[in-house]
Amino acid sequence: MSSIIEIKNVSKEFKVLNRREGLKGSLMDLFSRDYKIVKAVDDISMTIEPGEIVGYLGPNGAGKSTTIKMMTGVLEPSSGEILVNGKIPYKNRTENAQQIGVVFGQRSQLWWALPLIESFKILKDIYMIPDSDYNNMLEFYKSLVDIDDLLHKPVRQMSLGQRTLSDILAAFLHNPAIVFLDEPTIGLDVSMKAKIRTLIKGLNKEKKTTVILTTHDMGDVDALCERIVIIDHGKMLYDNDIEHLKGFFGSYRTLKVRVDDDLKVESEIIQGEFEDLQVTSDDEWISILVDEDKIGVIDVFGTLQKTHKISDMQIEEISTEDVIKKIYEGGVK
Repeated sequence: MSSIIEIKNVSKEFKVLNRREGLKGSLMDLFSRDYKIVKAVDDISMTIEPGEIVGYLGPNGAGKSTTIKMMTGVLEPSSGEILVNGKIPYKNRTENAQQIGVVFGQRSQLWWALPLIESFKILKDIYMIPDSDYNNMLEFYKSLVDIDDLLHKPVRQMSLGQRTLSDILAAFLHNPAIVFLDEPTIGLDVSMKAKIRTLIKGLNKEKKTTVILTTHDMGDVDALCERIVIIDHGKMLYDNDIEHLKGFFGSYRTLKVRVDDDLKVESEIIQGEFEDLQVTSDDEWISILVDEDKIGVIDVFGTLQKTHKISDMQIEEISTEDVIKKIYEGGVK
């Protein structure tokens, strides 16, 4: 089986003006030729097989969106080669657009004033979807999520979660080979996130659609992705499955404690007591990330017991979120 996406030694450079401050500087910039070259993507190579769900992760400004824009044909690489379904995206933008679906942030492809079903009908005509395929897809959607109430609701009257769900449905409507999803669950409640994850998994399983997912929500990664690719400053840091990645940090454990006093205040105090450890808190627990190659979890807990009123405790393996943080900090070379 040939790869559906092939990226070989791809780089993308942008020429950026070195801007000056103030009004005088702005006027001088109009005639300036003082530019610097910024490498948004730096010599990336990877192959993606049909039917994979790949988490494409990285901090803001890492080069994720630039890579996706090259894969969709919006941008041309400065060097290297990209093939999507055997075609060069920027040279075959129309053909490429017919075989991909895209959900970028909050940019909707739905018609604001029309009911959802009317947007679907317009997309059906644009993509020349046969009646039988269109009707089968609608029935399949209904088997995955409850969309009957949404179909006849104008998009402008929908909540953020309903619009996001509808945009994902629209992206898969013409049964594309590849769908690019950029932060599909951002700003949504737990219930809607679960619905969207169920929808994406169901469509991927039934239609064998390849999904490229960019997200900062590690819940999306754990629920959907068997493989993750991590990029930072334009360079690829990691390309493998999440369990393999966690193996790099096998000595890490998260100690979670519940205290009787104010969680935030106690968290700050504990951070002061253990300056080398990562301490966070939520509505219930204070979480302490411990590298047992350096200090034992039980030793940390024993120290805490002497100075804090602890009512409960848990010990967990390192989470996906903590693993990603460690990579951004240079934990994997």
